[in-house]
Amino acid sequence: MDKTDLQIVQILQKKARIPNVEVSRTIGMAPSAVLERIKKLEASGIIQGYEVRLNPDMFNCAMVAFIHIQVADPACFTRIGRTLAAIDQVQEVHYLAGQDCLMAKLRVKDNKELETILRTRINNIEAVVSTRTHIVLSSFKESAKIMLDKTHL
Repeated sequence: MDKTDLQIVQILQKKARIPNVEVSRTIGMAPSAVLERIKKLEASGIIQGYEVRLNPDMFNCAMVAFIHIQVADPACFTRIGRTLAAIDQVQEVHYLAGQDCLMAKLRVKDNKELETILRTRINNIEAVVSTRTHIVLSSFKESAKIMLDKTHL
């Protein structure tokens, strides 16, 4: 990845739907060259995909909860992580250092839906010892953007 690739990914992180012509004008390259670079960035796995950010209020899933999940057997992390990831309301699953071991971020309609998922899905996973749930009252920032600078070259 060179300086030009870095400029392209910085632009795409700000506005993924930006036309190639606009990117090319910004960095001073031909649109065909920009398109070729983007295809290479995608093929190499630097760009993994493009997502639309939806307003959760419009889809009746404004409640966010983080669930810390303690497991009995460390050999089960991968299996439990994949099981959690298969739950539609789970947006993220992370393997943590420390006693909890796994953490999941959920978006749900309300307390009742959260309780149902905890009771019938998460707590029923074999090797789950306990859960601790933190309900988000308000969010100040949510982003998938990665800070990019010249050190990433």
